[in-house]
Amino acid sequence: MRFLFIGSLALAAPLLGAQQPIGRTSATEVQVSGAVEISHGQTTLGNGSEITAGNQAVKITLERGGELRLCSTSSVHLSKDRSIDDPANSALMMALNRGAMEANYSVGKYSDVLLTPDLRILISGPGQADLSVRVNAQGDTCVDNHGAGAPYVTVSSELEGGAYRVLPDQRVNFQHGSLHAVVDHEPEPCGCPKTPAVNVAAAPGGPSSTPADTAFPVAQSEGLAAPPVAHPVPVVPPGEPHVQVTVPLTYEGDKPVAPAAASPAPVAAPVPAPPPIPAPEVASAPEVASAPEVASVAPAPNPPPTQRGLFHRIGHFFSKIFAK
Repeated sequence: MRFLFIGSLALAAPLLGAQQPIGRTSATEVQVSGAVEISHGQTTLGNGSEITAGNQAVKITLERGGELRLCSTSSVHLSKDRSIDDPANSALMMALNRGAMEANYSVGKYSDVLLTPDLRILISGPGQADLSVRVNAQGDTCVDNHGAGAPYVTVSSELEGGAYRVLPDQRVNFQHGSLHAVVDHEPEPCGCPKTPAVNVAAAPGGPSSTPADTAFPVAQSEGLAAPPVAHPVPVVPPGEPHVQVTVPLTYEGDKPVAPAAASPAPVAAPVPAPPPIPAPEVASAPEVASAPEVASVAPAPNPPPTQRGLFHRIGHFFSKIFAK
């Protein structure tokens, strides 16, 4: 989604007037307000300007040198420190309500101030600032004063009182914005989430090369990045088993099918080998088959034997009579 610029060149130009601008940005997916001037695709940020990043981090080049990096979905208010009465004063007053930002510049003669809803972070020179700050909706404030030559960073609380110094190369998390609940060795980075290297050829759920595995772990929870797009799981139609998707068919296909079908052939070959068993069975079969042939011929002469038997019986009957 592309953010719309608030204001135009004609409207914003009088707001800057003769003021010395604080910084510039050429980012397009941003929302700006306050003392800003937009010209030729570049936004000039004046005293009292506010800039909100879109889905990508925004780079702000400072007029005095160095740069700020505003993380995605974060908003920062920029102004000059008016408490210092010096025309050459270039000290910054930055207000970060929620989100994260990174500051990379050489600290000047006067200290810069970064305000959060609960804390006041003072950045004093000399030193090369490589500072990262993150604030979430619960007020947890992470401060990373990176580098051996880091500036003098002091965190104070307007409500609780007291101060805490963040040493060079130290990363601290003030839970709920309190100086009395400090994690002095915060394991998670405080700045913008790193862009993960996505392996297009890797399948979801594989080694740690997918966005879900390599994404900055705090980005989604702190609202600095949109949650990863879930890969839709295909719905198996009714009656179709799941094994069609999960069975490694390529592994089974490497095995030829013919040997499996031909495997019974070597076992069946030795069966007809012994000749003694079939010989008697074949000899007895013709005798059984010849019996029906004789029976089929016998019915034709049946009447003559029946007639001869009848006359024979009659003759035998008369012979008995005359014999008596």
